[in-house]
Amino acid sequence: MTHPMIQLTDVSRTYPGGVAALRSVSLRIDHGELVAIVGPSGSGKSTMLHVVGTLDRPTSGTIHIDGYNVSKLSDGQLSALRATTIGFVFQHFHLAAKVPALDNVADGLIYTGLARSERRRRAAAALERVGLGHRMDHEPHELSGGERQRVAIARAVAGEPPLLLADEPTGALDSVSGTGVMELLHELNASGTTIVIITHDREIASGLPRQVSMRDGQIIADSAVPVESLAESGVA
Repeated sequence: MTHPMIQLTDVSRTYPGGVAALRSVSLRIDHGELVAIVGPSGSGKSTMLHVVGTLDRPTSGTIHIDGYNVSKLSDGQLSALRATTIGFVFQHFHLAAKVPALDNVADGLIYTGLARSERRRRAAAALERVGLGHRMDHEPHELSGGERQRVAIARAVAGEPPLLLADEPTGALDSVSGTGVMELLHELNASGTTIVIITHDREIASGLPRQVSMRDGQIIADSAVPVESLAESGVA
């Protein structure tokens, strides 16, 4: 690939009232990377996920996702980009109650334009991939926390997006379930998916190949970038 999966250049996001959630952030993440973005509450990491996931637009700066300059895309084009390129995993699962796992996953493919039978076929394959082939007919209340997060991951990867964004994916889980989810994310990365994990847990971050630390809306450390380079940019 000649272009990175994610390229942020001098990205800022200021909310009404003058609250600066991101301050001139520049970041490159290449295809196939597994990256933790770590920092305390209020550091800007969730805003980072929102702008990278095209759920929010930056106040200034440019963002390229898989070669696309998202500032030049219409809302419809952004929706198409999310449907084909980006999978999302959230801390609290966001599964529909009283809906079997198979349909929870298949419904995540509605905006791809695929026929219902194909959506269900892909959903079944995704559930098999995350080790839940035997739980397809179970509703969320019949699943453990770790299983519900696996359903959420299956929904995120059913469309085979090249980029997966995970926001505190183990935050609502016990340690055993959390370990299982992290092992699954490592397996997905090994198969080629670029994965960015937002977390405040430095123990989780330390187990990933690359850690990007944030504070007060800025990147203060990046294990892939020499400290002197950050210092030259005025960040460190």
